[in-house]
Amino acid sequence: QVQLVESGGELVQPGGSLRLSCVVSGNIFSFNAMGWYRQAPGKQRELVSSITSSGRTNYADSVKGRFTISSDNAKKTWYLQMNSLKPEDTAVYYCNADGLRTSLFSDKRDYWGKGTQVTVSS
Repeated sequence: QVQLVESGGELVQPGGSLRLSCVVSGNIFSFNAMGWYRQAPGKQRELVSSITSSGRTNYADSVKGRFTISSDNAKKTWYLQMNSLKPEDTAVYYCNADGLRTSLFSDKRDYWGKGTQVTVSS
């Protein structure tokens, strides 16, 4: 079984930094991308950033220049470094594995963590 566990969310002042981590338990044969989503109160869940298995990254316009996604495939871990945090970054952040296969013959599927709370406030 594959499980994703996020960590690193906490209360931080505007302008501060946090690094979120997501660890995958279980086997990873292949995947399309690993990413971070967030959902603020009263808003829809949105894609913050993603990184493909080949290292290509993309970012939501709202976080470009401030957030950096990275991955350590050997450790089955990926990160979201968040700098210059703003109050509007406050949300529950979810890690996601897109198109993950546990073996050559397994089906691709999406996996989600349960979320970690990031609160940016003075």
